[in-house]
Amino acid sequence: MLLQLQMLLQPIPGQPLTREQLSARAAQQSEFERYVQRAVGDDVEIRRFGSDLMTPALPQPYELQQPYERQRPAAASMGETSSQIPPDYVISIGDEVLVTVWGTVEADLRLTVDRSGRINIPRVGPVLVAGVRYSDLNAAIEQRVGQMFRNYRLSASLGKLRSIRVYVTGFTQRPGAYIVSSLSTIVNAVIQAGGPSGSGSYRSLELRRGGKLISTFDFYELLLRGDRSSDRLLQADDVLHIGPVGQQVALIGSVNRQAIFELKRGETVNDLILMGGGLSAAADRGRVAIESVEKRNHGRVIELNLSQQGNLPLQGGDIVRAFNALDTVLPQHKQNKRVKVDGEVQRPGEYILPPSSTLNDVIQAAGGLTPAAFIYGSELSRESVRLTQQAQYDRAIRDLESEFARATFKPRGPAVQEDPASLSNRGQTAGRLIERLRAVKLTGRVVMQIAPAAASLPELAVEDGDRLTIPSRPTTVGVFGSVYNSGSYAYSAGASIEDMLRLAGGPTRGADSRSAFVIRANGNVVSSMQQNSGWFSSGSGLATVSAQPGDTIYVPEDLTKVTFSQEAREWTQILYQFGLGAAALNSLRN
Repeated sequence: MLLQLQMLLQPIPGQPLTREQLSARAAQQSEFERYVQRAVGDDVEIRRFGSDLMTPALPQPYELQQPYERQRPAAASMGETSSQIPPDYVISIGDEVLVTVWGTVEADLRLTVDRSGRINIPRVGPVLVAGVRYSDLNAAIEQRVGQMFRNYRLSASLGKLRSIRVYVTGFTQRPGAYIVSSLSTIVNAVIQAGGPSGSGSYRSLELRRGGKLISTFDFYELLLRGDRSSDRLLQADDVLHIGPVGQQVALIGSVNRQAIFELKRGETVNDLILMGGGLSAAADRGRVAIESVEKRNHGRVIELNLSQQGNLPLQGGDIVRAFNALDTVLPQHKQNKRVKVDGEVQRPGEYILPPSSTLNDVIQAAGGLTPAAFIYGSELSRESVRLTQQAQYDRAIRDLESEFARATFKPRGPAVQEDPASLSNRGQTAGRLIERLRAVKLTGRVVMQIAPAAASLPELAVEDGDRLTIPSRPTTVGVFGSVYNSGSYAYSAGASIEDMLRLAGGPTRGADSRSAFVIRANGNVVSSMQQNSGWFSSGSGLATVSAQPGDTIYVPEDLTKVTFSQEAREWTQILYQFGLGAAALNSLRN
């Protein structure tokens, strides 16, 4: 059952965890780990520091030698070579000794140390090697062989090594007896036993031999500093005891390693941040927050100044959060502004300006205007405006879609019976128009009140990320929509909107001339329904309106003459109320 659980917890490389794996992993988490995970959310998995080292790629099956005695594929079965054996390794019963002799006598021998601690060399006899260090093995054998032969050379090394039995006890995932290689160390045996359990310590491991404490081992010395000086070689019947976990604290936020750490007495906030690999590049290096379990009913969260309070000791259950400096920004009125300007200026490009800068400051930073600049047609695009416009535009499209749905299936009269095919065509036509309207992306243009002959821009404060475009003076007027020949026509001084419509052949028979409108170069809109006395009065307001260079004239279709009801005429208002340009209007027309 335990093996099945371990295999269940292992993710397949390249694939996300399944629901069963997530549930099994959550079941193994300690109460504090679950508490910290809730504080962080599901975006990042928070685990105990060191637990990744204890999780093998795939658990290997093991055999039960005796009750509670387990064996994994030991290093001895894989044939340890002499280059892997430390010089102070002590040879003992069961080790394999490789002896090669050449010269006046030749031999290539594989000899196993017997129960008396000896190897038996033909024509030489037994040689005592048990208790000899590996660095002295060659000399010990050569001394004995030299009594029998002359003029020879000898090389001795170790082949397969003996296996030993050690015990892993205490707070570990799989306590019991393990058969391991004689070259195994504390780390090897602990990893083989699955590492400390959720309530086991990574910092308090004891090696006991013959009832005596031989050494203690702190995994953090290995994990944080790469120091294995305390990682002792094991001997037969050694006991590794894993103690209970000490005080645990969590480090989350803008640090290089988010995890749960085990602290020793007296370790501070600065020590914890070092364990986490330090603050990340995006971190606020001046402050951190500490959420204390002990103070849940008395403020709960406190903020520390790292330069002054970094040596504050931590308590078990604390959550230390490093802030993200990118989320901590100055108010808009104190921030420098990054503005991009292009078009008819001397030095187009991106500029960083002081907080109180205006559009004219942008022009000055860019070296001033060129002689071809057309101030009236200046276009200021602003992200905050675009987001607001997009939200309003989406809402208008939803309202229009609801209106189309009602109009499409609304009976035209008690005496009029429409066949299903006609109703279906009306619905499909409405759907296509809605799709085209949704495909239009707003630019966030700020409509500025500029006179046609203006020589400077309004004193409008800029925002970070603004884009200002100064076009050259246009020489055409665009006419689009329900006219006989859509296109751009050369502008002539004194011409009216009616004159420009006449150049395009005038409105078609299916046009709704009363809903025509003009988008000026500065973004303003003039509608044929707009007169000096107010909005939406009767009569044409465009007959006497003068055309200006850069105008875009749009004549919509009369929707009462096609497939939509009179109420659907309101879609034209969406087009000009949101300042859609000629390209967008023409795409809707097509």
